[in-house]
Amino acid sequence: MVPMKPLSIVLVLALAACESAPKIPVQPEEPPQAQEIEPQADSSESPPLGYWKSRIVEAANAEWVYFDRQTVVIDGDEESIPHVGIWEDDDHEHSDRINQYWRAVGKYRLTGYDCREPWSAAFISWIMRVAGVPTDVFPPSSAHRYYLNHFLANAQDPFAALIPHTIQQYKPTPGDLICATRSKVEPQEVMEKLPDSVNSGAHCDIVVETDGRTLQAIGGNVRNSVSRTVLTLSPDGHLQYSSPRPWFLIIENRLDR
Repeated sequence: MVPMKPLSIVLVLALAACESAPKIPVQPEEPPQAQEIEPQADSSESPPLGYWKSRIVEAANAEWVYFDRQTVVIDGDEESIPHVGIWEDDDHEHSDRINQYWRAVGKYRLTGYDCREPWSAAFISWIMRVAGVPTDVFPPSSAHRYYLNHFLANAQDPFAALIPHTIQQYKPTPGDLICATRSKVEPQEVMEKLPDSVNSGAHCDIVVETDGRTLQAIGGNVRNSVSRTVLTLSPDGHLQYSSPRPWFLIIENRLDR
């Protein structure tokens, strides 16, 4: 199905696939130039409160703008794309940008033209790297389950900087990760307690904004681009089950504590 810009079309989310049908994204009038972004040097001084979260959110927003602000809206079981951005294989510049993401996880030859290779975990790893998050805190991973299992193994550590919660236990805030399973599950199967490990496919986005009623999160390889997903929260502000993206885990960011 070809997404059209003027209309919101209900779609089933494909997190990792090239589309064979043509599409014509709107190009920004003056697209920003891709630049290799390096992590900031360590400082002996303690950063200000909120430093880590703001750097993560700023880096995610910058990539979303660079890929022309593709937006996905999920409301219950309905999904639409009111704005289509630039896709992974639209041009050399954006394909090469995805090569930078892959380099963060040690896969130096892959680009956006390798669009059968899911790059969402590489995107998250790259964002953490450019934000300056140490690799022993967030281990770069080519698949989400690897770093999620690292956090789950340390879930009871009171000094851990990234803490896993179920969607019923915790309300996400900017700088956190929200994660969905790629498995087909029913609402009653969404876990009410933390799993020991994640063995199947998963996908995570970075929360960038929430007002208690809706939540916005940015992720890579969402509809072949860096997309900002808008979600409707439950009346008490929690993530809700959604068949397009079955959320099951939140990673609380405590880097600033």
